[in-house]
Amino acid sequence: MAYQRLDKLDKQILRLIAGDARIPFLEVARACNVSGAAIHQRIQKLTNLGILKGSHFVIDPEKIGYETCAYIGLNLKNPEKFDSVVEELRKIPEVVECHYTTGDFDLFIKIYAFNNHHLLNIIHDKLQPLGLSRSETIISFNTSIDRQLPIVDIPVIDQDDMMDRNI
Repeated sequence: MAYQRLDKLDKQILRLIAGDARIPFLEVARACNVSGAAIHQRIQKLTNLGILKGSHFVIDPEKIGYETCAYIGLNLKNPEKFDSVVEELRKIPEVVECHYTTGDFDLFIKIYAFNNHHLLNIIHDKLQPLGLSRSETIISFNTSIDRQLPIVDIPVIDQDDMMDRNI
């Protein structure tokens, strides 16, 4: 995970597309006072660097029947089986995030279920067989904040620095 330094144009582009992923590139070009080709090149560069990881529509889970959102801390009986457990978690469609963490848990997952009964079935039938020593479930009542990381305080490299390093 190499840190990438961004110039002012990169930051301006990221601010615009983070606000609206469907904004036309020509509109971004006008706002940045550069050509459409320059925007295409910068977007490709940001994608190749892994800064942009694509764009997608966000589905509201509750609107399609998933009324329960839970975070579950998992402790493995055999932590050396971490990779195989993660592969099995990938096969459970209700698991939407998985993090390897410090603290009390080996893994921390985010899961959506239709209701509490469905959540109990997932925990009992799909998670417990993975070799858990224990788990702790926290149900989310509501998402208070859900946003992109702001593009405000990212260090900017100036044009002279870019020239010195042939960027």
